[in-house]
Parts: sequence; C-alpha cells; structure tokens
Amino acid sequence: MNNEIQKFDFKGAALRTLTDEAGEPWFVAKDVCDILEISNPSDALKRLDDDERSRFNLGRQGETNIVNEAGLYVLVLGSRKPEAHEFKRWVTHEVLPQIRKTGGYIPTSDADDDMTILAKAVMIGQRTMEEQKRKIAAQQTRIDELQPKASMWDNFVDIPDVLSVGDSAKLLSNLGRPIGRKTLFSWLEHNGWVFRENGHWSARQNRIDAGHLVMVPPKTHGTHRDGTTFSFAPTVKITRKGLGLIARRMSEATLQLEYTKAGA
Repeated sequence: MNNEIQKFDFKGAALRTLTDEAGEPWFVAKDVCDILEISNPSDALKRLDDDERSRFNLGRQGETNIVNEAGLYVLVLGSRKPEAHEFKRWVTHEVLPQIRKTGGYIPTSDADDDMTILAKAVMIGQRTMEEQKRKIAAQQTRIDELQPKASMWDNFVDIPDVLSVGDSAKLLSNLGRPIGRKTLFSWLEHNGWVFRENGHWSARQNRIDAGHLVMVPPKTHGTHRDGTTFSFAPTVKITRKGLGLIARRMSEATLQLEYTKAGA
C-alpha cells in the first residue's frame, strides 16, 4: 500500500485516499462515513465483504479502516443523506479519473494563486511521468524476456515432420509456453484449425492445404465382438510448419497481453 495520503475536498469535508500496489484507490472509511452522515460506521463496515475493506497505519494517528471503490459504493447505498448521490458522482467523475489518469488530484481553493496551483500541477506531473517511466521500463523488460522464447519457437529443427497434439503441447511447454493437450486442442478449435465431428477431431481442409495439419490414418484396426474388424478414425497431427506458426501466434498473443498489462 502506498503510504502517501491524498486529501480531497468535498464541500469543505476532507476525503483522504491512498493507492495500493496495483494502483487501485482506497478511501479512509471515517471520512466517507462523516461525509455520508453514517452514524454507526462499525455496523456499516460489517456489511462489506473482506476484500472491500482493510486496515491502514496512518503513523502517529494509528490504524484506521479503509475501503476500496466497491466498498465505498456499498456505504453510499446505505446512506440516507440527500447528497449521497452527488458525493458518489463527484468521486466517480472527478476523483477516480484524476487518480487513475494523472496519479493525483489537484484540490484548489479561492486562496490559491496561479503560482500555487501551477506548483501543485507540476508536482503531480512529475510523479505521473516517473510512474509512466517505471511502467514502460517494466514493459520493455518483460518483452525482452519473452522475445528469446519467441525466436526459439521459430526454428524447430530437431523434431519429426509431424507430431501428435499431445507431443506438440509438451514441446511448447518445454520452450516456455506451458500448455496441455486439451488446452492446445481448444486453441486449435477456437482459431479454426480443427473441428469435432462424431466424437473425433478433424483438421480443417484449409489447414491441410497450407501444410499445417495432416490427418494420419491408423496403423492398426479394431475388432468387434462378432469378430469383424473396423477402422479407427484418422488422427490429427501437427506438421513442423504448423507448430512453428502456432508458436508464433501464441508468443504474439502473450507479448500483446504483457504490453496491455504494462500500459494499463
């Protein structure tokens, strides 16, 4: 939890907030209850789930109860104060967007001159730039870690020409992309490589034509109880070319996911 307390002003009443490691805002419960005129904060907090409330040490003032955004909304709903809706709108439309977009809120008063307001804005701007630099650095580090794996997946030289889906999953897992046979089949189906018919997996014709998949006939046959024989269904197998494409597609998706998380 970030030890830096930010104070906002709602019609002359203080609202103290802080952010956790994930950048999510928390509110001092006492301030919320005072603004909403909740006479019994203890009972109000009992209505919250465990993940909606926590404790925070304010230093010399000791520990205090804090609530997250979801907890704050529960308290708003429990308030009979006519301004409760106005308070919620102020938090959601002004405070939260400012915290998440700029890393801080710029509370001003009539006593602040232009230089004071500018100084506050510069301070928050510097903090925002430092946070953005940290996120970009973390993002680049993660991409650098993943890029060698993506490059490895491009070259499958010491493997058979075709592999079963299970063996393909094992190879991908050994190269740093943990995945099981069922999950790989699900990926293939979701991306239009295979389909299920009569309880068996079949390769899409366009993937066969592209040289990514093959249908391998069985080498043995089954025997009915009456002694007659029957053929097993052909098995979907992945070619070396197909495995390389799957690996690239998965690595691109992973890199994109990491990029999105880093930029969130």
